Amino acid sequence: MKENFYFELHPLIERLHHRLLEIVKLELDSLDAEDINSVQAVMLFSIGNSEMTIGEITLRGCYLGSNVSYNVKKMVENGYLVHERSVHDRRSIRVRATEKGRALSQKISKMHQRHLEQLQETDITETDLKEIAVTLRRLERFWMRTADLASRSPEFAA
Repeated sequence: MKENFYFELHPLIERLHHRLLEIVKLELDSLDAEDINSVQAVMLFSIGNSEMTIGEITLRGCYLGSNVSYNVKKMVENGYLVHERSVHDRRSIRVRATEKGRALSQKISKMHQRHLEQLQETDITETDLKEIAVTLRRLERFWMRTADLASRSPEFAA
């Protein structure tokens, strides 16, 4: 039944996210990177070589807006990011990685590359990963539509 699997999704997604953060923390420990936490490192990796706003960072990852602002502030203080007001919209702040930030992002990228190589030694196939990604994107779209409908429906307002 769909119901049984559906109810397993939320805790599974949460656990997977926490496992990823644990792995990133171990990598940071091995690099003696004590001035950045695993959430910040994942955010930094998401930013990569791009320049983006807080809103764009929030949309890209599993972050709440206030957490993004706090973590961006910490990464600016520790030299991983620089921030500037947008020339086009003075209310908007754009961030990009510094040299220090790009260097750490590349190290996190190498960690992911190692994981890809290690996956070759498991029974998880490329097809499995593709199917998981497709299904998770479908679920994301479903939840987005559901949230949109709920926000416009008076029956959910109570």
